Amino acid sequence: MTKPAHRDEAALIAAGRRALAVEIEGLQAVGARIDASFAAACRIALACRGRIVVTGMGKSGHVASKIAATLASTGSPAFFLHPAEASHGDMGMITRDDVLLALSNSGETPEVITLLPPITRLGVPLIAMTGNPASTLARGAQVHLDVTVPTEACPLNLAPTASTTATLAMGDALAVALLEARGFTAEDFARSHPGGALGRRLLLRVEDVMSRDAAVPCVSPETTLADGLLEMSRKGLGMTVIADAAGFVVGIYTDGDLRRSLDRRLDLHTAKMRDVMTHPCKSIGARELAAEAVLLMERHRITALPVVDETGRLVGALNVHDLLRAGVM
Repeated sequence: MTKPAHRDEAALIAAGRRALAVEIEGLQAVGARIDASFAAACRIALACRGRIVVTGMGKSGHVASKIAATLASTGSPAFFLHPAEASHGDMGMITRDDVLLALSNSGETPEVITLLPPITRLGVPLIAMTGNPASTLARGAQVHLDVTVPTEACPLNLAPTASTTATLAMGDALAVALLEARGFTAEDFARSHPGGALGRRLLLRVEDVMSRDAAVPCVSPETTLADGLLEMSRKGLGMTVIADAAGFVVGIYTDGDLRRSLDRRLDLHTAKMRDVMTHPCKSIGARELAAEAVLLMERHRITALPVVDETGRLVGALNVHDLLRAGVM
């Protein structure tokens, strides 16, 4: 290998942009070929009673592993099977109820082609994804998805670049089409992603983070402003809910309302909460996602919410700090 030549910043930027332009061209070419074959592949996958087994060798193997992970997390049970390992015992992982999705840019990868006879004997449907429609793999499949690209982004037209991007994108297209066909929801997605920030955002509910019972600041409409402020101070949420004798929320009093009360020079010992509260006020159900509380606060520029049950009765309260501590924001 020759010593790398020094290249200035402009040349490096131009090279990067050329590579992306080539990959975009490749994606556009593949997108234009999404047709009846793609729909047929979707129907095979939707009819699968087992799992979608995704296989590929080398760079195609890395892409296959990612496609399998995407399918599995979006409602289509799937796993990656290394083709070389399959030939040495792991074929037992494939059942008659499964579908095989095989990736090979050339369509002639020996380790993948070796799987064709046992797959045929099992009666397992084969979806092939190649850049060569005339290849052995393409011709042996029930459905072939053509991911041919005009050229690789590599200036030598050797390193798999645009072709692997196109294959990955076709896998994403397949996963998205399947999740839409299955009616896959955000809650379904959350069940596959219970950990980390994504899991908290999609699984955590208001009832999991709210203050409840004696920790909820609450006064009646007839309570004096002075006593209302004491309730706010004791409970530490920066607000108090105003509820009637039956427990229905009728208003809220926050730090912002306090500033407005001071501007009006109200007598703290004679003013009633009914006269200074904000009403009607925003509230949220206990079973709502905590992420919905974040959106509600951001949309209305508020920092606290009463939490109510299905009838509108007070069951809790939360503020922006509760959501921050829970890692939802």
